[in-house]
Amino acid sequence: MRRADRLFLLIHALRGRRQAITAQQLAQTLEVSLRTVYRDVADLQRSGVPIEGEAGVGYVLRKGSDIPPLMFSPDELEALVVGTRFVRAFGGERLGAGATAALLKIEAVLPPELKERSRRTRIFAPKLGDRIEASGLIDVLHEAISEGRVLRMTYRDGESRSSQREIEPLCLSFWGGSWTLGAWCRLRGDFRNFRPDRIVDHAATGERFQDGAERGLTAYLRSVGADPAAAEQV
Repeated sequence: MRRADRLFLLIHALRGRRQAITAQQLAQTLEVSLRTVYRDVADLQRSGVPIEGEAGVGYVLRKGSDIPPLMFSPDELEALVVGTRFVRAFGGERLGAGATAALLKIEAVLPPELKERSRRTRIFAPKLGDRIEASGLIDVLHEAISEGRVLRMTYRDGESRSSQREIEPLCLSFWGGSWTLGAWCRLRGDFRNFRPDRIVDHAATGERFQDGAERGLTAYLRSVGADPAAAEQV
């Protein structure tokens, strides 16, 4: 990790906290040694960053202080612009609106040369009205996952056979042309992957479920051969 990135993450870890965070917690968060944390904090303090505290007690940003964001490199900015376009095209209306708002905030504080670079990006992701993302279904599934809501649905398999399912939706995965919904299927008593484009109809049951050890997201990821820790970084 570049030192500049590490310093940015250190400030980000301190921002908005009401209570001090210890050097040990910072070291674990940043995956560095205690010695590195002490050195970085001292360097930031000498450069004028209003960090209060000391080794053995903890650190906190002085109340009311505001640290400007780390400046993006041209490649980092282009990645954000392209990522926003992909989220708008494939992530559903809710995430698309959030991505657009975030990019507008970023561009509002960019220097002119980087703002112009963001406008010159030539990678596009057009929104098309006949894709499933335009139907609103991805937003519905995303909300059900976020809020832990049980869904009842009519599902049609690859051979056009229909079945009634009650599911506990756990995650959505996008494969570059199609989506899958990972869920606990109460009919089968096991994890199943569903294609959203094969969901004939759906409705919330009004019931909520807990993300437990036996049938929650971590257990699902293990069942499909994915490393839960690695999946969070994908």
